[in-house]
Amino acid sequence: MPLAATGDLVTAAAGARTAVAAFNIITLEHVEAVIAGAESVAAPVVLQVSENAVKFRYGRLLPLARAATAAAERASVPVALHLDHVQSDDLLRQASAAGFSSVMYDAARLPYEENLAATRAAADWAHAQGLWIEAELGAVGGKNGEPPLDAHAPGARTDPAEARAFVADSGVDALAVAIGSSHAMTTRTAALDHDRLKRLTAALGVPLVLHGSSGVPDDELAAAVAGGIAKVNVGTALNIAMTGAVREFLAAHPEAVDSRKYLSVGREAMAGTVARLIRVLGA
Repeated sequence: MPLAATGDLVTAAAGARTAVAAFNIITLEHVEAVIAGAESVAAPVVLQVSENAVKFRYGRLLPLARAATAAAERASVPVALHLDHVQSDDLLRQASAAGFSSVMYDAARLPYEENLAATRAAADWAHAQGLWIEAELGAVGGKNGEPPLDAHAPGARTDPAEARAFVADSGVDALAVAIGSSHAMTTRTAALDHDRLKRLTAALGVPLVLHGSSGVPDDELAAAVAGGIAKVNVGTALNIAMTGAVREFLAAHPEAVDSRKYLSVGREAMAGTVARLIRVLGA
């Protein structure tokens, strides 16, 4: 089927008090695993390409984007394409022509006023191209080699009043909020601030997004969705599944050299993780 629009999937999920799962892809095996997992539970899904993934692919967006588009168009469930954690304005401006319906513009590292100005400019450009745009306020942390964030540090979490003003002044369509998760966690030990989430949900009129979800236990994820999270980003959990399956296969078959043998078990493990997490989110 044709590519779905991220904004449509997130809006529908928010209306149903569920969340759409958005998985970060790096290889073709990631693409195929995410779609297979979503198809196995008959749920829509978002394929996300991060700026870091583009850097890994020699700085070229189109090869992975075109592969994802081709796979999505053959899927039996709605699949959207999202450009994630964009800091480069040059990369942002490649999004529409590459088939993306949405972008997450990440200026959260900047002081508030600079974040707002940069995000406002990005939102104006994105909307002129028909793109749905997500931003971040607060400090989720753990990106670009940073250690996982101390989610209890003063000022790390998103302030509801500040978030309300930021959304109104920036014009973004969704907001990633810092409520206790962190990117790149390899243990599922994050404890979310559900009271803060409740206040954010009441304060804002746009869908809320949870980043760093790989480190969040299932019960915490389910509670976050019940509390108003409408899009849940997952990346590290796929890499943990793939790497673990490949390691196990190669340990049992040290003579193996055909990459299809071990990549297939890695792809299957990722698909299982996708299906399980989608069920947790109620989608």
